[in-house]
Amino acid sequence: MDRFRSLTPVLALSIGIVLSARGVDAHGHDMSKIEEGEFVSPDPIVGGRCNGPTDLADADENAGCDIMGSYSAADVSLWGDIPNWNGPWVRNRWHVPTQVVGTVIAVVGYFLGHMHKGRVFAKNIHGSFANWLMLMLIVQIVFGIYLKFHITKGFHGKIRKVAVVGHGIVGKAMPVMAWVQMLFGGITALGYCREDHLGQCLAHFIMGSAFIAYGVILTIIMLVGQVWLKRTGRSQEFFDSALIAAWGCVNTFTEHRWGGAWVGNDIQHTTMGVIWWCAGLAGVWLSRKRDGSPKRNFVPGFVILITGWAMSAHPQHLPVSTMVHTVFGYTLMAAGLSRIIEVAFVLKDQNTISADGDANSFQYIPPFLLYASGFLFMGATEEQMQLISDAGITHVSYILVLYSFAFLIFLFTNMLIHLYAVNSVPPVPPKDDERAPRMPRMNGHTATDSRQIRDAEEFELEGLMSDDERLESPSTLGKNNEARV
Repeated sequence: MDRFRSLTPVLALSIGIVLSARGVDAHGHDMSKIEEGEFVSPDPIVGGRCNGPTDLADADENAGCDIMGSYSAADVSLWGDIPNWNGPWVRNRWHVPTQVVGTVIAVVGYFLGHMHKGRVFAKNIHGSFANWLMLMLIVQIVFGIYLKFHITKGFHGKIRKVAVVGHGIVGKAMPVMAWVQMLFGGITALGYCREDHLGQCLAHFIMGSAFIAYGVILTIIMLVGQVWLKRTGRSQEFFDSALIAAWGCVNTFTEHRWGGAWVGNDIQHTTMGVIWWCAGLAGVWLSRKRDGSPKRNFVPGFVILITGWAMSAHPQHLPVSTMVHTVFGYTLMAAGLSRIIEVAFVLKDQNTISADGDANSFQYIPPFLLYASGFLFMGATEEQMQLISDAGITHVSYILVLYSFAFLIFLFTNMLIHLYAVNSVPPVPPKDDERAPRMPRMNGHTATDSRQIRDAEEFELEGLMSDDERLESPSTLGKNNEARV
């Protein structure tokens, strides 16, 4: 019975909440409201128009309020679960409570999606993907509860190893899956990306998300990833260039429908893929010195810059679309140029310029511009541009809104990294320690590189390891809290 004492009230609540979730077909609405050839009904999402002096004239223009409502709901779910995303990486007593809060938000959102009034939606990817997310959530909670029991005898020892790996994989995949689901929600809300529009929608949302992901990775490496990078024995440009080369190969053979007629955009996209893999290979070669040690180079930044130049000249059908694509191209060019300046002139080919690993203020510019580029590109699909044009919204107002989203995600990312950093740094030695204090190392850590890495790998298993496992695998967990004499 002792093993069941680990089943705390919050874990029991999680089980009850998740098991109460069940699927609902077609949102339970009257599908006859959807006109032939359409995928959503003309009703507002929230069942009413925008109130007050800014009330819009008709249902089409009211879509702006619907969009803001959708994004606001997504923001509530996202921001309400901030500490939970750090749980799989950081040892913290708030891990289980925030898991419960995140579960409650997810399940409530799942049911609210079927209870709204107003607009009716045809069968869509957002509703289907929600079921997979709920399945992932159930699997994650089952893994967590099983590991909390500390059952290691017999065949449970082998199952436990699988559960540990699975718990980590699902936990790390959740942020990515949640981002994809939010994009699906925005697309579904307006009935976009269907039939002939699907291809260009995929290109915009995949590439835009890739720019944002690259910005997030640059931020992580800049603030807390230098020890890991040093451990690999490679420069950051090696990984960037390898990914650029691989992506270029994919674009070279997928941007044109082979057997069909070549059009202007096909040629431009294909040649862009060619320069990506050519430049990527050059970047991989330049990422090492003669003695084999890692070396930084300009190639990834230059690829971003020239891609921005190409996209700024991309022909468009609407004036507002032309302006948005132009600003997107200029933003991407600025990101590439600032990245080259950072590597060559600010860092001078080093990984960091400060002894404690603090980033220079200029280093924040390239990641943020990548965030902004991603939002600009995702917001420049054909259907979105047509909606903005019909509503009479200027490109200036629209671009400012997209930059606002970029700042919010930039803030959100830095908050998460800060939570990770303050919860993973070993405590400061007591004041009565007679030994000379250690000089701070990369990213503010005081321990050696090998100890930092070992402790980081063990953070996730804290609280999930039994006493027998600790004896079999000696670790340094807990020793950081012992007084040094």
